[in-house]
Amino acid sequence: MSMSDPIADMLTRMRNAMMREHQTVAVPHSKIKESIARVFKDEGYIEDFQVLPDQPQAVIQIKLKYVGGRRDRRAVITGLERVSRPGRRIYVNKQEIPWVLSGMGIAVLTTSQGIMSGQKARRLGIGGEVLCKVW
Repeated sequence: MSMSDPIADMLTRMRNAMMREHQTVAVPHSKIKESIARVFKDEGYIEDFQVLPDQPQAVIQIKLKYVGGRRDRRAVITGLERVSRPGRRIYVNKQEIPWVLSGMGIAVLTTSQGIMSGQKARRLGIGGEVLCKVW
């Protein structure tokens, strides 16, 4: 099966798993998805991830992060939004990097120096393509 937007598929799988309060979610592996998962982990939105090399295709196993006790448990990620799509790419320069919820969330950008959060790109003074927003 051909997939037109694998990053949106990854975000949707994560969103669905968090609604059902699953501990982990499996996503087909690609380098860009692995980099996005690394940014999520560095910023504290997921607990951990690991790449499981399987025969047909490798899989990224993402361990989701929750806060609270057993009854009032909530996911750390309350929203995931895909910004730049295959049909409409959204590029920004360093002054136009979006603030997500006044700094409470992050924008994930792909830049000439790799995939990074909006805050890091702003510090380095570089722009790029806005992949998604997380809060």
